[in-house]
Amino acid sequence: MPPRTGLRFLAFLALFVLAVGASRRTTHAQPNPTPAQLRNTSINPANPKIRAVTAFVNLDWRDYQRQIAEALKMLHRAQVIFESRGYQVQTIRIATQPFPEYIQGMNTQQAVDFFKLADALAEQQKFAMSIGPAMLNANDPASQADMLGDILANTKSLNGTVVVAGEDGVRWGAIAAAARVMKKLETSTEHSQGNFRFAAIANVPPLVPFFPAAYQNGFGHQFAIAIESAPVVAAAVKDVPDLASARQRITDALAAVAFDIEHHAGRVDSETGWTYMGIDLSPAPSPASNASIGAAIEEMTKQSFGMSGTLTAAATITAAIKDVKVKQTGYNGLMLPILEDARLAQRWSEGRISVDALLAYSAVCGTGLDTIPLPGDTTVDQLSLTIADMASLSVKWHKPLSARLMPVVGKGGGETTDFNSPFIVNVTLQQFGQK
Repeated sequence: MPPRTGLRFLAFLALFVLAVGASRRTTHAQPNPTPAQLRNTSINPANPKIRAVTAFVNLDWRDYQRQIAEALKMLHRAQVIFESRGYQVQTIRIATQPFPEYIQGMNTQQAVDFFKLADALAEQQKFAMSIGPAMLNANDPASQADMLGDILANTKSLNGTVVVAGEDGVRWGAIAAAARVMKKLETSTEHSQGNFRFAAIANVPPLVPFFPAAYQNGFGHQFAIAIESAPVVAAAVKDVPDLASARQRITDALAAVAFDIEHHAGRVDSETGWTYMGIDLSPAPSPASNASIGAAIEEMTKQSFGMSGTLTAAATITAAIKDVKVKQTGYNGLMLPILEDARLAQRWSEGRISVDALLAYSAVCGTGLDTIPLPGDTTVDQLSLTIADMASLSVKWHKPLSARLMPVVGKGGGETTDFNSPFIVNVTLQQFGQK
């Protein structure tokens, strides 16, 4: 970084620290009412929860505070609108363009220092943040991924990714770099939970509202919606006579919800000037709210998840999602996150689900390998092979997939994880490569 640029950066950081400190002191002395205190709502328990309202921002670190404040103003307004119509908004989120684009000239320590400030602001203002992918382009250096590993290891609320495949095919150097990030976060974050905020992504487009994959690559000033629709799917398939009926029921149930949410999103668009980009209907589960897509699939097949019929059920749910004629963005396929779904976690512990089986299901549905628990002795080479399988599948079928692999330091096959989060289910680890 040139001397003058370095001095400007240090001066900015000093002013930012003072500003955040002043904000905290003001908040402590005379707290402003929160959006929850300002609204008088009645959440309808029949409505699915909105997992996230995600704002997409074209970040300039020199104008960082104003941009974040502007995005939060829109997000809080959206939260008020949705909750006044009976939808609980679980999180508000901000996603940026690929972080290497807006920290050019910073060395690793300067980048870490800057993102630690962003992380502190996210914690203070109660939002989650994705800083976009490393190695977005095929010729980007692996040092971007190494820097991302350092950033995520030193923060608590930030998310990021490494792009391991695109229209040009599988990117082997990026795969190895992503595996190194996973091993770093395994050993340098509490309970090895840092990998919950990191993924290797393949052919994932911008404007996905789910984390950690969310990013934008344009002008920003946009937003999208992600919903926790596993309960909608589960209710639709209860006592369903056959899979053909299941598809229509799921489409009808999701459509009723999606069109209503789209209507309110249009109001947010018109009132705030932020452009609504669509909704991701992927039926995200949650252990915190006892929403299980695994249980819904077992209702459809009348068998344990992983038995014959599971792949067909996965394809049926995905087809039903695609049939909903709202403005869609993101994955819009079946999510099978092992550690975020109590029933899937149970079947993993029982040895009924394997990585290879999940890849097979991904060929007809969703997001790839999501929150996969692995023993701590899983090597970088073994992680690379697993990521490569996901990337190869993505390239073959031209579909967005990701790998969020979670090796657990000090834990071996047959042992139980000790994650410490209401959003993660503890499981019995299986040996790497077990069929």
